[in-house]
Amino acid sequence: MSDKSPIIQIRNVSKRFGRVTAVDDVSLDILPSEFFVLLGPSGCGKTTLLRMIAGFEVPTEGQILIDGQDMSHVPPNKRPVNMVFQSYAVFPHMSVAENVGYGLKIAGVGRGEREERVKEALELVKLGGFEERKPDQMSGGQRQRVALARSLVMRPKVLLLDEPLSALDAKLRSQMQFELADLQDRVGITFVTVTHDQDEALSMACRIAVMNKGDVAQLATPSDLYEFPANRFVADFVGSVNIFEGKLTLDEPDKAAVECPGVGQIYLNHGVTGPHGADVWVALRPEKIYLHVPGHGNAVRAAGQDAPHGHNFARGQITGMSYLGDISLFDIKLDEGATIRVSRPNLSRHDQEDFEWGDRVSMHWRADSPVVLLS
Repeated sequence: MSDKSPIIQIRNVSKRFGRVTAVDDVSLDILPSEFFVLLGPSGCGKTTLLRMIAGFEVPTEGQILIDGQDMSHVPPNKRPVNMVFQSYAVFPHMSVAENVGYGLKIAGVGRGEREERVKEALELVKLGGFEERKPDQMSGGQRQRVALARSLVMRPKVLLLDEPLSALDAKLRSQMQFELADLQDRVGITFVTVTHDQDEALSMACRIAVMNKGDVAQLATPSDLYEFPANRFVADFVGSVNIFEGKLTLDEPDKAAVECPGVGQIYLNHGVTGPHGADVWVALRPEKIYLHVPGHGNAVRAAGQDAPHGHNFARGQITGMSYLGDISLFDIKLDEGATIRVSRPNLSRHDQEDFEWGDRVSMHWRADSPVVLLS
């Protein structure tokens, strides 16, 4: 995608409300046909940035270009974008067809073309045959699709979505994540979505901009964001993670080591470009830690396959457990003093070891699993 010219260019954009800076000198390029997600906690500036793209807010400083055109003096209704609101904003007194065709009617599109485009949009969102229904006769997911069809029927270059799945229950939300990603792929236009839900962002996006305190903390693909977070905020906000403070004791092009009080020696099979003795943080995802029954030497042997003796290995006692069906979570108090969380897939009903509260366990992790963070 990198060889395409951006459909949206955000250049040094800031937005202040009195003394509060909601968006602080943000620059981003969003590409054609991309599913782009603005992710972050409440108050991070993501919705304000989306509203500036839509034209509902005006930047205090900076410039937004859509398809090469400066939007500084272009009102919302003249921009080549459409927005799907968090509440869907579906008209309750209108049928599905009337809702979807409303924008076309206001734009003066003739009845024949209007009906054809409404039918096409409803087929896209899998609501063919629902034309005469009223919104109160539909589920939350179906009303969401009506709102999507109403925006798509206008054939915008960019579709903006503000927390589009937040009003749905967990199971329907999970289903709609796949449907939205599939819809974007089929229509081929740029989607820009705002969400605070990390799973939602990871499952749908081509790229994600994680925002914090009005700034972009990291811009990356979902896998890079999860596996290679740029800092502690991103590591902690995206997914579950163990973070330990330590000192960098070795840093060469193909290996590094960190001494983490409370955990022990952590070895990596790559360099981290940090000064020797620097204070750093190590991020280790719970699912990358392997549990073992102690006393057989399995954890020591496994750790020794890609790390020096005494590294990437720990012992401790289970102090908390949570069974979630597909996985089990364990909180383990390490002999060195720290507490670590381990996620273990429930691959079999019978063949894997059972662990109980209070059990002693050993554990190891591979040398490519930890990530060293310098900030």
